[in-house]
This record gives sequence, structure tokens and C-alpha cells, in this order.
Amino acid sequence: MRSSFRGPALVGVLAIASLVAAPGLCGAEGWPDFRGPSGQGHSATAGLPTSFSPSDHVRWKVALPGKGWSTPIIDDGRVFLTTAVPSGEIPPAKQSLRALCLDAATGKTLWDRELFSKDMTTAKSHTKNSFASPSAVTDGRHVFFHFGPDGTAAVDRDGTTVWSNDSLGYDPQHGAGSSPIFVGNLLAFTGDGVADPFIAALDRGTGALSWKTARPEMPDPKWSFCTPLFVEAGGRRQVVSPAGHMVCSYDADSGRELWRVRYPNKWSVVPRPIFSHGLVFVCTGYDGPAELLAIKPDGEGDVTDTHVVWKTDDNIPHNPSPVIVGDAIYLVADNGIASCRDAVTGKLHWRHRLGGNFSSSLVHAGGTLWIVSEQGVCTAFAADPTEYRELGSGDMGEQVLASLAPADGAFFLRTEGHLYRIE
Repeated sequence: MRSSFRGPALVGVLAIASLVAAPGLCGAEGWPDFRGPSGQGHSATAGLPTSFSPSDHVRWKVALPGKGWSTPIIDDGRVFLTTAVPSGEIPPAKQSLRALCLDAATGKTLWDRELFSKDMTTAKSHTKNSFASPSAVTDGRHVFFHFGPDGTAAVDRDGTTVWSNDSLGYDPQHGAGSSPIFVGNLLAFTGDGVADPFIAALDRGTGALSWKTARPEMPDPKWSFCTPLFVEAGGRRQVVSPAGHMVCSYDADSGRELWRVRYPNKWSVVPRPIFSHGLVFVCTGYDGPAELLAIKPDGEGDVTDTHVVWKTDDNIPHNPSPVIVGDAIYLVADNGIASCRDAVTGKLHWRHRLGGNFSSSLVHAGGTLWIVSEQGVCTAFAADPTEYRELGSGDMGEQVLASLAPADGAFFLRTEGHLYRIE
């Protein structure tokens, strides 16, 4: 099916460049969420490089303990991320689920705390996942770390646990993937596992459960890994949360379902929704081609037949989140096909093969888009709806599943074994 229009992701520091009199990030725009300040992949930071490599534009590089694919977040001179460190047995009996804080100017580890311990007796994870894949989120005072079914915790900037909650367990099938988001004074996340999928919200001050809503009845497979998006649309505060077989919107205060759009037999949904031009844009999942749906978010109940403005299954990602710049939506499919469409009508402007395979998401700053392949090759191209124009590229030489995090004129990039500051 083509486009159809229907209406209007520590061990030592290796200094690669001089750190003398290195400025901090205080007062600069950070990257407080998996997808940045807006939750939709945009940064106001300037001077970002379009080409880099392990020996070019690297201010510092640190080796990270354990394994994790959470995208780093950056706030007021600090970098926060998670990792899972296996115990010494072979195979390991446990995983230490840890929160890390690094100095953004030097890469020095400021603290490293265990928040939860995972029993590996029955644990399983996909080869492209880890036990520390959800990204943290911060309000500048506390940092909220989430490990899916293994627990959620709030930590202050000195690494002291304020609260923790491990009561919302579920079987995620391939490991956790959904990052938490702020919804006013609540912290919301999904628990779309093998059985009894749900979305829940905790009180940010205490960690107490505020609301938990079961997903509508659906066939197997039920699991998905999508980070929700908080929007104010149609006069309502909504949490838009794609699940298996459908996307639902929930009232932000009560968790009551507002509307849903069905996409039968699509599951394991990953890309985060975006909201622009009065439309919510949702990528569906496996099996077969994913779809992109543009949905009017002002309905009530099942609005599948009335509120989908346009849709397409042409080169739509299963994993990378898209970005809207101006009137155009930019996407990179898992197989490396980049495309640009009109956000209002879905009309295809251009298509271009980048090469490689992709799981990380697009980021945008100052009219340029960046994305890193699973092979560690970063491509920068212009946010130009008229044509594809590559602006630079570089090979980091390591696997990358986490997304780039821009802040204060620099990229913070997590590879399989390291964290880089690139500028």
C-alpha cells in the first residue's frame, strides 16, 4: 500500500582533546528527555559538527561499565545514563541495574549507584536490547530512572535515592524499551508485555501509583516498546501511547482512554509519536511493512474510520523516531532509506538510501538532521524538502543503538562500550 490521503540508547577517562579551562553546561539548553526538550527530537544548540570520528572532534571519551542502550540525558553540566552490570558467575546470576552521573565537561564519573538488582533465572532480552535501555528524564532537581518491569526510581543530583517503586512487574518479552515521560506532576510509562499490557503514571514526588490503565483487548502478540508523548490538543491534556494493534490516547490526570485508532496485526511498536500541524504522527510496528498514520487528536472512542487524515506504508521505520521540521516530516527506515513527506498531505518529496541499518532516532538542530546507523556511521543531511543534501558523515567504529543527544554545542554519543563528547 502506498500513501493514501483522506482529508485536510566507568572505567577510566581518555582525553582526546585539551580539557584546560573547559566550560560547563550551566545555563545552556540541555537534553532532559529521550527525545530532548520538546520530546520530539529538536535542539536549539548551535555549532554542532556535521562530520566526526573517534579521532576527530572528540573532546573526551570514557569507557562505560556493563551494557546499556539508554540514550544519555544532559542537564546543567551533568550527563545521566543507565547500565546493567552482570555478576561474576558464568552465566551471571544477577544484573546490577545502575544509574551513572558524569561531568559533562570532562567525562569524569561523579557517581555510580545501584538502583535495582535483577535475577537472571528467567530473564531474557533481544540481541538489540539490554536490561538498561529506557532513558532517564530530569526536571533539573531530580533524575528519574526506569528499568521497565524491574523498577523506577527518583534520585537527587548527588545520587541519593528519593524513592523507588518495583511493584509494576510484567514480562516484556525482549527486555524493556519504553522511556518514562513527565505528565505534569506525574511520571508516565508503558508496560506493554506478553500479557496484560498497561500504561501507568506515578506521583513524581512520592513514587506512589497515581493511575494504571489496562490496554484494550487485543490478540497476541501484545508487546510493544514505545515511549508515550504528552500533548495538549483538542482542549485536552493527553498521553498518546502506541500499543500493539492500536494507538490510544489517555486523559493525563485520570488515565481514562479518550480515543483509539486501530492498526490490526501491527505490534512491537517502537518509534515515539510526534505532534505538529494539529496532527499526531504514529509509526506502527511488525510484522511486514510499518505504517505512518497522521491522526486528528480531537476524537472520542474508536476514531479509526474518521480521524486518520493520511497514511502510508512506504519506507516507514520500525525503530527510528521521525522528526518534523517546518511543513515536512523526515523519516529513516531501519534499512537506511531516508524520506521526506509533506506533513499535512503525506505527499512524498524525496527518497534516498543512506546505507546501513538503523535503530537510533533522528535529531534536528538549526536546519540539519543527524542519525547514526547500527554500524556506528553518522550521517548529517539538510532539513530541505526539495532535495536530499548530505552535509557530512563519520564512522565511530562501534555498534550504536542509542540516539545522539545534543547539548551546548556538542553531541553526547553512546556506543557499545563508550560515551563520547563530540564538538
